[in-house]
Amino acid sequence: MDLIPISFIDEPIQAGFDSPPLLEKKPTCPQHFIWRGQTYTVAECLAEWVDNRRRGRMARNMRPEHAERAQRVGSWGVGRYFFRVRSADQRAFEIYYDRAPQDAADRKGKWFLRAELRLPA
Repeated sequence: MDLIPISFIDEPIQAGFDSPPLLEKKPTCPQHFIWRGQTYTVAECLAEWVDNRRRGRMARNMRPEHAERAQRVGSWGVGRYFFRVRSADQRAFEIYYDRAPQDAADRKGKWFLRAELRLPA
């Protein structure tokens, strides 16, 4: 299903689960999310994928022979879990979980709303 981006957003969201994922840093698609104070219920997960590319300073701190394996299977604090979802009110969004910690005190990743998408007619 080809979904066309309507708008690029890339803002933090709060993801919610009926039962939390078994592995916090390898989440499943959330059942709902809160963006700008409004709750969106996820009616369907349309697609999901993982991007384990290293970004920024993390891209320069690994030997090439180890970087290839890390891109395939991931490594601590690196990777994004993407989900394309349809909400109960018939809107489509691309959300992702970024595993990168913000600092030593905040070692968990964050959820973001990447874009709103147009559903096919």
